[in-house]
Order: sequence, then C-alpha cells, then structure tokens
Amino acid sequence: MIIAIDGPAGAGKSTVARIIAQKLGFLYIDTGAMYRALTLKALERKINAKDIPALIEMARSTNIDLTNNQDSSLKILLDGRDVSSPIRQPCITRLVSDIAKLKGVREIMLGLQRKFGKLRDSVLDGRDIGTVVFPDADKKFYIDAEFSVRVRRRYKELKELNQDVTLKDIEKDLRNRDNIDSTREFAPLKKADDAIYIDTTSMAIGEVVNKVLSYIQ
Repeated sequence: MIIAIDGPAGAGKSTVARIIAQKLGFLYIDTGAMYRALTLKALERKINAKDIPALIEMARSTNIDLTNNQDSSLKILLDGRDVSSPIRQPCITRLVSDIAKLKGVREIMLGLQRKFGKLRDSVLDGRDIGTVVFPDADKKFYIDAEFSVRVRRRYKELKELNQDVTLKDIEKDLRNRDNIDSTREFAPLKKADDAIYIDTTSMAIGEVVNKVLSYIQ
C-alpha cells in the first residue's frame, strides 16, 4: 500500500507522515530529506547551484539510503554517512529548493523514491508524490495551513533544534520556497485531483493524524 502526502513547507506533513507510518507499521519516506542530502553534498563539494550539469552528475553518482529508527523517524545515509542532523541546517534549507527544482536531479530522485516505495507498504511525503512519484497511490492527501501558521510551526521546529533563526528569516524562506516549489517547470507543488485536502490551520497534530487514519482505515 502506498500513502502519498503532499503539501507546502511547514504544513506539518512530515510529522503526520512519520506518525502514520509508525501507527501502521509502514516504511516512512521523507523525499525532501533526499534533496537535502544532495544539497549538503553540493555545498561540501562547493558546486555552484547554477552549475546544472555538475549537479546532475553529482546526483547520478550519489548513494542515498533511508532507514527508519524504532520511533519511525528517518535516518538518512549519504554515501554511507549518517547526515540526518546536518541536512536540517539553515544553509541547506535556503538552497534545497533551487536544487530540487532541476528536472535532471528530480528524474534521478524519482527512480530512487519509487524503488524505496515499492519495497514495502510505505508513507511518502513531499511536493509531487501524488502527482508524479506515485500517481496511482492507494491514498492521497494534501496537507495545508495558513501561511502565518506555517511560519510559526517551522520557527518552533527549528528553535527546538537549537538553530539561531528569527520569524522574519522563516517568513522570507517559506515565501521563497513556496514560489520556487509551485512555479518550477518540472513536477511543481500542486494538489492531485483525487487527493483529500486537509487544512490543518486550527488542528493539533493528533487531530490531523486521526483524520488521515479515518480515510485510510
């Protein structure tokens, strides 16, 4: 069974997807983390974000593996190295959408995401899971929230990770990511026609999880 959860940054889709996977005993696949891992490698190798051929070649020669911890949180291995923590740095967040929008990079990641999703029952979250990666997913959801709420949620998340950020930083970043994600030429962020739309603006995580589970079960 494939469960696809899409939505913009800060809507809470990754948290919901992880909890759903844990409750159902499914594999959790955070596709955004895969692009973050690539972004980390690009920064470490000092590859310019505008050097498209170099980025595509890097993606083609990169090994990314995903494993779930006991609490269903994700461990991301980049060429055999655990990068679960460093990929959450602000410098990665600022650049990831620029790399993730590249068609050649997305095509490479698409094959990898489908391979992971077919290993076993899975919950995948991202921007194009229900529209491109698994258009025939058994269940599709689009999780959204008002912009100001998404900003506050992302701010709280990053502060809990002891990152030095401000609400203004987060607001600027989310506006930029929303614009890039929704206007990119290949696989833009959008709701699949058959996806269930859930506005989480005034909902707690537990309420969102229960609502998603009610549609699945």
